[in-house]
Formats: sequence, C-alpha cells, structure tokens
Amino acid sequence: MLLFPADVLRPRRVDDHFVPEAEAARELGVPYALVDHNALTSGEATRAVAKVPEGEAIYRGWMLTSDEYAAFDTALAKRGATLRTTAAQYRTAHELPGWHAALEPVTPAAEWTSGAGRAEFDEARRRLGHGPAVLRDYTKSMKHYWDEAVYIPSLTDADAAWRVASRFLELRADDFAGGFVLRRFESFTGAEVRTWWYGGECRLVGAHPDTPDTTPDGLDLAEVTPLVTALALPFITVDLVRHDDGRWRVVELGDGQVSDRPASMSASDLVALLA
Repeated sequence: MLLFPADVLRPRRVDDHFVPEAEAARELGVPYALVDHNALTSGEATRAVAKVPEGEAIYRGWMLTSDEYAAFDTALAKRGATLRTTAAQYRTAHELPGWHAALEPVTPAAEWTSGAGRAEFDEARRRLGHGPAVLRDYTKSMKHYWDEAVYIPSLTDADAAWRVASRFLELRADDFAGGFVLRRFESFTGAEVRTWWYGGECRLVGAHPDTPDTTPDGLDLAEVTPLVTALALPFITVDLVRHDDGRWRVVELGDGQVSDRPASMSASDLVALLA
C-alpha cells in the first residue's frame, strides 16, 4: 500500500499536493492509507499512524528527518505494517554523507562536519583545498540565497567562507540537519534532470521540479548506473546535470518517498512503478 499525508484541515482526505497520486492509486487498484504528518514531525508517531492497517508500505509524502522516519518505521511495525525502505536505508539516501562516497567518481568532491561549529567548518574547508565551493547541510541547500548562503568564492578566505556559513545557519535555523557540507564548485550547463530508481534500476526519467517543462536531451547513465545499483536502496531519485565539459554529474541523491514529482510527470506513471 501507499501512505499519503492527510489534509491538515480535512484529516479524512489526502493532502492536496498528493491527490493526483492518490487518484492514480485508486484507478490502478493500489490500496493507500493516511498518516498525520504534523504528528510525525511533533514526536507523536504512534498517533500519526493510528489509521494504517497491516501490510507492506511505501510512503509518498512530505520530507521527514532521519530520526522522524525511524520513529515512523517503529510505530508502523507495532501495527504490523512494514516500510519497504528501512530507517537505515532512508538515512543513507536522505543525507549526503550516506551516499557521497559511493558516487564519488560522478559527483563533486565534498567534505562535511558533524555540527555547526567554526573549528570543524574550518577543518573541512582546509581538507577540501582551494578554489570556489558551495555550501549546504546534510539534506538541503539554500540555493535561492546563492550569493549570501551558498557560494564561497575562495576556500582559502576563512572569514568570508564563515560569513556564508553563518548566513546559511541563520536561514536554516531549527531545520539545520547534521552538519555543514562543503562541495567543490563545478560549472554546469542546462537544466537538471530527475531520475527515479526502483530496485536498483532507473525506471523513470523526467524534469526536475524546479524546471518542470525542461528535460535535457542525451542523458547518459552508463557510468552512474553501477554505482547507484551498488547502494542497494529500494526507491530513490538521482538528480543529474551536464558539466560544461559534457559529462553528466550527480547533483543530489534522495529517498524517492519524499522526492517531489514534477508537474510534467504523470502521477499514474509513478504509482504504476511503485505498484
């Protein structure tokens, strides 16, 4: 079965954002149940899953932290329901340190910290070396604040780099996840493409949600596929973009359960994949 978040004001209905997928599930004969997302993010996982029956499940909903997902998994298990993606697998996909080493040949170099302290940040900065870099945390960047909270023109300018990190931390506030991640800046061209992987195979290719009407041509997954397959993750997305030199580079890997579907992708195609 699929699990969707319930509408906040109408708890017997699917959240509006996921209605197309729920309707596709109904048409395809795929059962689904509702969970209370607010309860999940408020430490009340048992209450959140009170209406979920027994069986194997795949979540399609709003993003959860790794700890929230683990509590979700535990609460479902007590009801005889099993998430196809385990808590450990979710953390691997959801947090950059979980997948970066496996995809190192096809993604920008990165160093990270285990907190928000300046000393650790400076050490990670020194390890990455020199030149420009981009900043994020384990799960998210602030790309809409590129100049003030993402782009670091020079890793050797310690104070300027820390100003960017401080602004990032201010913007992320309580949502800051894990630690700082510094990634070597690479020059890309064109729009990103979002690929959907199920059982270790790329099953759908579509636009990135930020550019739903643009899907680049000529995608080549020959180098990426064996590396992604080796991660043995049940359901993930991999976002790629073309480097200036023509190579396809992995920008992000995420758990497919909380990855947004672009408006240009058929909900039926995605649900049929999961079914």
